[in-house]
Amino acid sequence: MKLRYKIAGGILIFLAVAITSLALVLSHNSDCEPAPAVSDETELMKAIVYRCYGSPDVLEFEDVEKPAPADDEVLVKIHAAAVNPLDWHYMRGSPYIMRLMSGLGAPDRTSLGVDFAGTVEAVGINVTQFKPGDEVFGGSSGAFAEYVTVREDKALVLKPVNMTFEQSAAVTIAGITALQALRDKGKIKPGQKVLINGASGGVGTFAVQIAKSFGAEVTGVCSTRNVEMVRSIGADHVIDYTREDYTRSGQTYDLIIDNVGNHSLLANRRVLNPDGIMVMVGGAKGNWLAPLMGPIKALMLSPFVDQEFVMILARLHKDDLSILRDLMQAGKVTPVIDRRYLLSEVPAAIRYSEEGHARGKIVIDLD
Repeated sequence: MKLRYKIAGGILIFLAVAITSLALVLSHNSDCEPAPAVSDETELMKAIVYRCYGSPDVLEFEDVEKPAPADDEVLVKIHAAAVNPLDWHYMRGSPYIMRLMSGLGAPDRTSLGVDFAGTVEAVGINVTQFKPGDEVFGGSSGAFAEYVTVREDKALVLKPVNMTFEQSAAVTIAGITALQALRDKGKIKPGQKVLINGASGGVGTFAVQIAKSFGAEVTGVCSTRNVEMVRSIGADHVIDYTREDYTRSGQTYDLIIDNVGNHSLLANRRVLNPDGIMVMVGGAKGNWLAPLMGPIKALMLSPFVDQEFVMILARLHKDDLSILRDLMQAGKVTPVIDRRYLLSEVPAAIRYSEEGHARGKIVIDLD
């Protein structure tokens, strides 16, 4: 056998062993660790924690140490929080590739939840934008708890006075995702025809309303039971996907926001204008390649067509939260709330979220 074949074979064997080893490391689930002992002198609060990856059964409702704000932080007493798919992705450590950031075998951070609304209880000595008593909303790790600390310059703004804590808590991740998908990735312009596939979900209900605020003509796609709700939040046209396939309707759009991924890129291309843009929000369920297939296919298709096919991974920004606050204050955006749960019922709330049929947002009520 020639030397180059031996070298090539050795490289292939090495790669196979390395990939297999990485897969085993990423997919390994460690046992749940017991709760650490807490001193009698420690000030406590109730919170949802998880010390291993798995189903909602791994979530515990426990007494944990109440946080104290650092010099540049704000301590918020939470009145309401909200569930997002991000929460159960972290809970399950899925897709496995995310464990490179969240922790191998078990989560590095045991807290869960991001979206919240509440009242400022205390501030660090360097904080100038907030004071105790301010009603605020935003996003920070560990929002499924009675208290959370947030840096002053991060995702935290004053709550709109015309919205409840529950409504404000529903905004952060879904609202920012919809805003950035439409404005930054979709480059939305007044008068454009915009289709929102999955218009009745968390991101979808915000996308319909935000697109209307930009002056777009909006078509929402949803199931039969949600048609009237999607119409009531401002959609100019509503397609019941159980009766009509929008990719075969003959209508074309300047921008498609796809929250579902139930049609191929080629099928969507049929109803996308020659210079149109399709923005994919989220991805298919799966532990390995399934969540990545949409972006991979988009990269493969984009060089051969004039249309754009892009993925959105939203980033929490204080400025974008302020924009959403102003839209709510002006009556142009009103969060849609499907169900309410208590903090102790977060496992049930996440089970419902994983089913994928929520109308708008799922809220955790701490009051």
